[in-house]
Amino acid sequence: MSGRRALIAALVLLVGVVCARASSERAAHKFSAEGLAKVSAYIRNEVATGKIPGAILLLQQHGKPVYYENFGVRDLATRTPMSADTIFRLYSMSKPITSVMAMMLVEEGKLSLEDPVAKYIPAFADMKVGVERRGEGGKVALTLESQQRPVTIKDLLRHTAGLPYGATGGSAVRELYAAANLFDSDLSNADFAAKIAALPLAEQAGTVWAYGFATDVLGRVVEVVSGKTLLQFEKERLLDPLGMTETAFHVADPAKFPRIAEPMPEDRHISPTTEVRDIRRPMTWESGGAGLVGTVGDYARFAQMLLNGGTYESRRYLKAETIALMASDHIGPETRIGRDQNYYPGGSSGFGLGFAVRTSAPPGTSWPLGEYRWDGVGGTFFFIDPEDDLFGIFMVQTPSQRSRIQLALKTLIYQAMGR
Repeated sequence: MSGRRALIAALVLLVGVVCARASSERAAHKFSAEGLAKVSAYIRNEVATGKIPGAILLLQQHGKPVYYENFGVRDLATRTPMSADTIFRLYSMSKPITSVMAMMLVEEGKLSLEDPVAKYIPAFADMKVGVERRGEGGKVALTLESQQRPVTIKDLLRHTAGLPYGATGGSAVRELYAAANLFDSDLSNADFAAKIAALPLAEQAGTVWAYGFATDVLGRVVEVVSGKTLLQFEKERLLDPLGMTETAFHVADPAKFPRIAEPMPEDRHISPTTEVRDIRRPMTWESGGAGLVGTVGDYARFAQMLLNGGTYESRRYLKAETIALMASDHIGPETRIGRDQNYYPGGSSGFGLGFAVRTSAPPGTSWPLGEYRWDGVGGTFFFIDPEDDLFGIFMVQTPSQRSRIQLALKTLIYQAMGR
């Protein structure tokens, strides 16, 4: 029943998107010059007060930039001004790209959302679920239970697979994930999937939204189904056709090293044990969840393709109904899926197949429903607003300031539209 409701919701959203685009020039909210000036002033102040070295903001509406500005420098060490060809670590903004690759295979009938992950990674069939139980004397022990149902491809896409990052939460299973040091291992996607399959699931599949390594496992599924490495498949089907020539898993050409954006010298910690990655160094691991690097222009092509309903420059990448399905809430109340203590989409949003999806406007705002988005732990974020035929991309490298800046900047952007 939940699958049927999700499909109906997707179709409703699709109709809404089509209607919105048909009248977008007439109906969309417009930016005020005064409002955009406040956006610029905010970012300039972040640079001037030493919070960030520099940043880029792009707002594109009706297929054309309505705001673009470079701020500050790429790297304090070189003082090179920020520019459009600056290369950023995208981290979790990799996830929507991997999700699109998987949905291409779904459209072709080579993959199904209801397929067990074990169909493609057999070791997943043997995974147990870690459950903490209090025994005699109040001592908590980790016990392993059988899966009530298999982890599916949909679980990987919507983060209900029980595969946590492990950096937060404090449970015994999360401690096992943290101890496995998965972020700092440099394995092939096949070896990574095997290593994670040797750990217990943190929850029964489909019961809790919990952020983690699900999209990395999805990247391995894409490899198995396509018969190619993740990067090969991405380049063949998406990156090269779209013109995303700077998007990869590391910067291979030394001539491009000076174009890499760096955070403030004291702002290089992703977690207490993990620092911002050196993207000059080649890696074996093609992390579908957090490994890509790229430029604002590359990601703008990807975002415009999504906003267009799956097309870009007369080429179709996904069907409009597939985009609508991805941008529908798949963890709503009717699914009875819980939300972990670090529910990053926030109270006004659900989660689709690769993105957070706005389901209600935050108090005191008229932010558009159906807006979908995600961000990266390095500071970057993007959002797609079908109602206003708009997308925004903010590029910056600041692990410590990202959440604060994202909320403040998003508020100013929508205030500039009268929302």
